[in-house]
Amino acid sequence: MATEVAAQPPSSLIDLAQRYGVAADYEDWTGRRVSAGTTTLIAVLEALGVPAATEEDRAAALADHDRQYWTRSLPPSIVGRHGVTTPFWVHVTHGDPVRLWMRLEDGSVRTGLRQLENNRPPFDLDGRSVGEATFELPADVPIGYHHLHMQVGSTDISTPVIVAPTKLDVPTRLGGGRAWGLAAQLYSVRSENSWGVGDLTDLTDLAVWSAAQHGAGFVLVNPMHAAAPTAPMEPSPYLPTSRRFVNPIYVRVEAIPEYALLRHRGRIRKARQQVQSRAARAEQIDRDSAWKAKRAALESVYLVEFSAGREIAYAAFRAREGRSLDDFATWCALAEHHGADWHEWPAELQHPRSEAVARFAVEHEAEVDFHRWLQFVVDEQFGAAQRSAVQAGMALGIMADLAVGVDPDGADAWALQDVLALGVTAGAPPDEFNQLGQDWSQPPWRPDRLAEAAYEPFRALVAAVLRHAGGVRIDHIIGLFRLWWIPKGAPPTEGTYVRYDHEAMIGIVALEAYRAGAVVVGEDLGTVEPWVRDYLRERGLFGTSILWFEQDDEGHPLPAERWREYCLSAVTTHDLPPTAGYLAGVHVRLRAELDLLTRPAEEELASDRAAQQAWMAELRRVGLLGDDRDENDGDGADDGGGADDGDGADVDAVVLALHRYLGRTPSRLLALSLADAVGEVRTQNQPGTTDEYPNWRVPLGGPHGRQVLLEDVFTDARAAALCEAMRNSVEPRR
Repeated sequence: MATEVAAQPPSSLIDLAQRYGVAADYEDWTGRRVSAGTTTLIAVLEALGVPAATEEDRAAALADHDRQYWTRSLPPSIVGRHGVTTPFWVHVTHGDPVRLWMRLEDGSVRTGLRQLENNRPPFDLDGRSVGEATFELPADVPIGYHHLHMQVGSTDISTPVIVAPTKLDVPTRLGGGRAWGLAAQLYSVRSENSWGVGDLTDLTDLAVWSAAQHGAGFVLVNPMHAAAPTAPMEPSPYLPTSRRFVNPIYVRVEAIPEYALLRHRGRIRKARQQVQSRAARAEQIDRDSAWKAKRAALESVYLVEFSAGREIAYAAFRAREGRSLDDFATWCALAEHHGADWHEWPAELQHPRSEAVARFAVEHEAEVDFHRWLQFVVDEQFGAAQRSAVQAGMALGIMADLAVGVDPDGADAWALQDVLALGVTAGAPPDEFNQLGQDWSQPPWRPDRLAEAAYEPFRALVAAVLRHAGGVRIDHIIGLFRLWWIPKGAPPTEGTYVRYDHEAMIGIVALEAYRAGAVVVGEDLGTVEPWVRDYLRERGLFGTSILWFEQDDEGHPLPAERWREYCLSAVTTHDLPPTAGYLAGVHVRLRAELDLLTRPAEEELASDRAAQQAWMAELRRVGLLGDDRDENDGDGADDGGGADDGDGADVDAVVLALHRYLGRTPSRLLALSLADAVGEVRTQNQPGTTDEYPNWRVPLGGPHGRQVLLEDVFTDARAAALCEAMRNSVEPRR
């Protein structure tokens, strides 16, 4: 293994970095050992609130780290697994007696916690001798959120206790079988009755069609997280203003109960028709014009008086969401007055707990309440979509998508600023497909602050995403183990990893999924430590397999029988072109045009071509692709006379064969991209770009670029053939 030669940071800096979970070196995607630079380590530690620029700073920080540990009477939170004993420490003045007891989530009390041997010598804390004792949580503490209490004399100190399932079982509604589902970028799936952007009624119809007509078990959608309500609206669903709440652009106005009571519904219908007409002529999705028109309609509906029952439901929603909803709605109203970057607001408004913010919320009560109401409406429609999907026969229903982070200038960054790291952004190191690395511009969680907050912000986030879903895909789940932090102003190559308490993070995900009866799919692509996938499997979380990335140790296609069972497998992903475009080399040519390659385009194309030819050979080996260009695919469907893929096979036949290959794998969940189903060629997103390519703004289209409405999908022969192939994969007796 090659080792990159670089100046080693001072030993004191390495020691300090290790104390705070900051990697002083790491292994890159090629297997090289790379040292993090001194400047990088100093900047990352600074973002953790640890001065480290000089030897004096580092000596003081190391001493302070020890003091913080011994000053605590109890850990900031204790995380355990049901069925397993969990040790924890307590600190008291050496020799003082201590009494421990637990208040469980149901209100009952547990006493008699067993003490373990601990021979660690006392610590001198400013002349006070502090001793450490070790106790353990019993294995039978129930799954849930509890509190541990420590009584020393007349003083009572408590800390949260989180007990997660040891392993998340596959939801019973999935049974022992397999399921397939469509993967859709909902905003791109326009119908005849939506407002220029796909909405929750469109999602309902897509789910019902795929379930009732083709036996789909789920529909995976892009993150539905909220965007700022101001123009220009951020197009990326992976850069939301809030992950806790939903973008109301997905509301279907006409599905709100109060809409029926409006006197001027004709005006709203006319506004929708105008938006639809513009969308039909546009080459890109125009969220701003769609939201402007829809918002005006929503403001009219908001003024309609609630019935008594609806008023009670709205009050219950507000009580359930609490301060988080108030903060989000207040931020939205503030953004409409002062702009969507809270860093540029007047100083007195830059923290949610300030008196000025409280005064603003009172003075603009109607504006704030409008944004609360929008979340009530979208929550109702999301719930209705999930119920309809399950009633149509889906085992899981909607599978939500949880983005890695949030816009640094947005609502969550404002409301949660005390638990986020400033001065750095999250991203990814270079890998085979993004050779310059990625900077997602998002502030990462501070692992220390999360622990001090008993992970409450993360718990609330996961619970919210699963509220109306039978599953969740967690984008870059590796970020719950370690995340690539990049000092602001530095390129992605000059970042390093920061570790998180994965036992706590994954435990909370498992706990919330257990309560929701949901499956969890971790997107575990990219540079992954080998043990991580084993750990996820042991905890009952699914992984992700993308066909083009599935290779054996020699770089050959991984035979189907060797794929993972507990996995969501697909041919492609939203960061690659649809399969027809991938076969045409669109991903290489586009990166070459955008100067995102680190080697000549000819070499990249040759390498890609060799990889594709290897897959064509694998398809022929297993009998899914013959040598004749116009072979019958066996499904009795016309392949549509697609273009030659350059290897003597019709593109539609290859796309079908690749998806049928998924059926040969043991993977429990299989996904078909809606873009593949209709023959789309264009990619939705090119990592490493913002406006250089129209990321997340490409409307659903067919092979020739013409827009495809949802109603067209329902009668598309290509889509039907692919859906039936997927159905036959999970229902072999058919």
